[in-house]
Amino acid sequence: MRKYHWLLIAAVLTLGTAHADEGMWTFDNFPSATVAQKYGARIDQAWLDHVRLAIVRLSNCTASFVSPNGLILTNHHCAEECLADNSTSEHSLVETGFLAANGGEEKKCGTQIADVLVEMQDVTASVNAATRGQDAKSANEVRKRTLTRLEQECEDASAKAASGPLKCESVDLYEGGQYFLYKYKRYDDVRLVFAPEVGIAAFGGDPDNFQFPRYCLDMSVLRAYENGKPARTPNFLRMNFNGPKAGELVFVAGHPGNTDRELTLAELKAQRNFVIPTWLLRRSEQRGRFLEFADQGESNQRITVAPLNSLENGIKVRRKQLDALHDDALLARKADEQSALMARVAADPALKAELGDPYGDIARAEIVKGQIWLPYTYLERGVGFESQLFDYARTLVRGAAERAKPNDQRLREYTDAALPRIEQQLGAPVPIYPQLERMTMTQGLERMREWLGPDDPVVHRVLSKESPQALVQRLLAGSKLADPAVRLALWKGGAAAIEASTDPMIQLAKSVDPDARAIRTRYEDEVEGPEQLGSERIAKARFAIYGTNVYPDATFTLRLNFGTVQGWMENGKPVEPFTKLATAFTRQTGADPFRMPDTWTKPRAKLDMATSFDFSTNNDIVGGNSGSPGINAAGEIVGLLFDGNIHSISGSYWFDTEKNRAVAVDTTIIREALTKVYPAEALYRELGGG
Repeated sequence: MRKYHWLLIAAVLTLGTAHADEGMWTFDNFPSATVAQKYGARIDQAWLDHVRLAIVRLSNCTASFVSPNGLILTNHHCAEECLADNSTSEHSLVETGFLAANGGEEKKCGTQIADVLVEMQDVTASVNAATRGQDAKSANEVRKRTLTRLEQECEDASAKAASGPLKCESVDLYEGGQYFLYKYKRYDDVRLVFAPEVGIAAFGGDPDNFQFPRYCLDMSVLRAYENGKPARTPNFLRMNFNGPKAGELVFVAGHPGNTDRELTLAELKAQRNFVIPTWLLRRSEQRGRFLEFADQGESNQRITVAPLNSLENGIKVRRKQLDALHDDALLARKADEQSALMARVAADPALKAELGDPYGDIARAEIVKGQIWLPYTYLERGVGFESQLFDYARTLVRGAAERAKPNDQRLREYTDAALPRIEQQLGAPVPIYPQLERMTMTQGLERMREWLGPDDPVVHRVLSKESPQALVQRLLAGSKLADPAVRLALWKGGAAAIEASTDPMIQLAKSVDPDARAIRTRYEDEVEGPEQLGSERIAKARFAIYGTNVYPDATFTLRLNFGTVQGWMENGKPVEPFTKLATAFTRQTGADPFRMPDTWTKPRAKLDMATSFDFSTNNDIVGGNSGSPGINAAGEIVGLLFDGNIHSISGSYWFDTEKNRAVAVDTTIIREALTKVYPAEALYRELGGG
């Protein structure tokens, strides 16, 4: 029988200590003593501080500084948007790869940022004091205002400090059990230095995704700039180009995006019953449309590579998550976990009186979520108007309205702390392809009409005189929002500019915004508020009974975990932890996605076929950890995490110690690539090779 572990089951059985090598630990609560006892490695505060200051959070992934001059190592798929934004329908950097011959050729990644966590401040007491005695609706509103105020006070104080301004973000840990301010140094000038072709970065394509053995050079190199010059980054991780050994201890530092191991049984059932199934229906149809579009010519294929890769990855993730949630035995264990906790609470009359029935409150909120999920998804989440131009329009319309309000009364995504990032995205010169806009927006409108019904007030108003195809054609023909100068002018012009605008996308966004806001308000009052208050009370019970010797769910904030290089048993047969370059060549078929690029086949005779390509570990990771460095006990990079095996997808909900595996690029293949395949000797030397 597999060993499945949940947060609370682990706590019940071990008095608060998680089993095996699972856990996404915050840097202020890392179990160094456990690592020392089990592996003999000394992880002290100096080690933790150095690693923390070397880890980078990108807008979509993790990365790390690997030189004192701002050089950043991450995955190819993490830089794919930058590659696509610097491409055209005639020439795709995703397909061809890129290498800057010198600093002057490094290409700007218009929407990318790089954040480094420099400080963590516990503000739980301030948040709890503000919400004490409030009902769910009021507590939700007060909590948001309080967090906005704390963020802004933090940024204002940092702006006056000699060390310079910081980005301050509130972080919710343990489902509301703790609140922190995470303070980041932000680099908003990030440039592309190197990326191989997608043919080798994603060798095997979607068929190999979440599989092992793997043969992917899923890497890219960026650089952070300050004041137009490469940033000074004295805290960086050195590359060990000898790679790891089987059984070696490996740490993964990064920003895992999201796990749901602390969700209640009712929340998991909602994911299973309607959240994931409706997502899969939409995206599976969209995948089919993308594939059909890509088959219509090379130009179409070039502009769909990046979005299709992301789409196919997401479909595979959601499909396996749904499989996991259909395991009744596992959900029964979740029910046992909840019963065990509430039995302990019931033994303490004072605690029981304080907490009430949090699981029941959440279950009732999930019923409401099921009732309003479709209108909330299509209107507020914008699925019915799926278009980059519409997203710009909504941002401009809402931004104008929200900036007129006091900072702590705005929607959280439009606070003063968020405005510089919004302006960066609006002003970025990213390509807009009308063909893709037409395809995605038409599908969104068609499905909104299908799922909400033609008599829904919003559907009737939007499509009363035009078909989805005709409406989209008119919107795309008349909108000027593909021009960043137009977007910035509207942004800076504020409410007056929006009111005067005749852009049809702006007019559409204005038309549907009251309805979207209304369903958002209901969701926040009847779903989000009760869920948050219930989760806080459950967290309070856990802390009262088990303490904090457990890790919180992932929230795309910095975490550290440990594991070893190892394979696993699949259908009674061992899966070895390393793959070799030789097998990559024997596995190629000459047709995508198993075609080895010419850059690799031409120098084949001089390549070392015994070079380790990718390897697997039992580190506990999820999406967001892409680009995380695999670090040895000496603090050196020995691998670059880019994926997990198929069993790791269930790690969203629980950790299977026998089969969950992370997959990384071995640093030995990086050396082979930079010294023998690509003319990248200067880059290799900057990475510490040579």
